[in-house]
Amino acid sequence: MENTDMKTIQWFPGHMAKTRRAIAANLKLVDAAAEIIDARTPMSSRNPEIDNLLSSKPRIILLNKCDLADSSATSAWINYFRNKGLAALAVDCKSGKGINKVIPTLKNTVLKELMEKRQKSGMTGAPVRLMIVGIPNVGKSSLINRLAGSKRAKVEDRPGVTRTKQWVKLPDGNELLDMPGVLWPKFEDQSAAVRLAFTGAVSDDILDIETLAMKLLLFLAENYPQSLKERYKIDIEENDTGIILLEKVGKKRGMVISGGEINTERAAITVLDEFRGGKLGKITLEFPSVGEQ
Repeated sequence: MENTDMKTIQWFPGHMAKTRRAIAANLKLVDAAAEIIDARTPMSSRNPEIDNLLSSKPRIILLNKCDLADSSATSAWINYFRNKGLAALAVDCKSGKGINKVIPTLKNTVLKELMEKRQKSGMTGAPVRLMIVGIPNVGKSSLINRLAGSKRAKVEDRPGVTRTKQWVKLPDGNELLDMPGVLWPKFEDQSAAVRLAFTGAVSDDILDIETLAMKLLLFLAENYPQSLKERYKIDIEENDTGIILLEKVGKKRGMVISGGEINTERAAITVLDEFRGGKLGKITLEFPSVGEQ
């Protein structure tokens, strides 16, 4: 029997603890907060501390990377958040989809009372100040660059790049406060940790890549089998284990080493890279229950 167990995932660089304190200290400087989450993992990519940290501020939820996610699932998640009383939008910073709705939604919905108050007091020219928060690798810097119309924030496809807060002024005069990515000190739910690892929100350096890829392949075989069949030209059998699926991928891609052995490490890297790059199609890793929608 194959072993697809993984060591407990914990990843909490020291600068993230400082970020929690910084968020609390800087809230008084902003009018609202935008919480960026990954549309493929809307619940797992939410920091459970954010609700408490931002409880005193109006907030908008931005489901980023929606072009990589299952559109029907994204719609269900937007309904979920709206039913919780939170404004929510699907956006994709890479393509620019939905970005033009962020500021208008803030002004017309999230900050409607504040805007009306400013208008009555003659402060219509005052900028809206928005804090950008979220866990690593969900696209905070990409969002800021889209809104700013230039590369103002550092962007890299690896977690933990933004280390210090930075203010960015938008062409319309509004201002964004970018905060470093925050993860919680301990993953209480390891399934959430694994989903984040699939997307690259947790550093690959602390993970067993082959085991992670096997878990992803098993999920895809159950929930998106056609995506696997079309991408890798493999047949999926009912009794296929993670290692069997990984070897099928490796064999089809010609990743065979001496003695006919499959290079499963190379196959694992390929599967994870192609999933993260959207080459397996639009895939969502978790869904709200019917009652929650």
